[in-house]
Amino acid sequence: MIRLLGPFAVLLVLILSAAFASTNAAQRVTVNLGLFVLYRVPVTAVAFGGLFTGMVVMLVAGINSDLKVRGILRRRLEEEDREERARIDRDQQDLFQPLPDEEDE
Repeated sequence: MIRLLGPFAVLLVLILSAAFASTNAAQRVTVNLGLFVLYRVPVTAVAFGGLFTGMVVMLVAGINSDLKVRGILRRRLEEEDREERARIDRDQQDLFQPLPDEEDE
């Protein structure tokens, strides 16, 4: 049941996006971007453009923290590896000795 939740959510978002686009297809707006003004831009283009811009901004903002976390995890893994290598017993022996007839193989 939980495995179907992700695909269901994606399908729901697609259906809602298509419904929004179809109901607002004839609506036009003026977009003032500061440097220039765009006239008669479809509302759906503004909505999807804003969604895309927001996703790109979150991606760029998240890269810095992601790199920090990866660096912390990499250092922790290297420390654990060094600690484990320091604890290796070089004189350890097998718990079960091979049978005499297996030694020839």
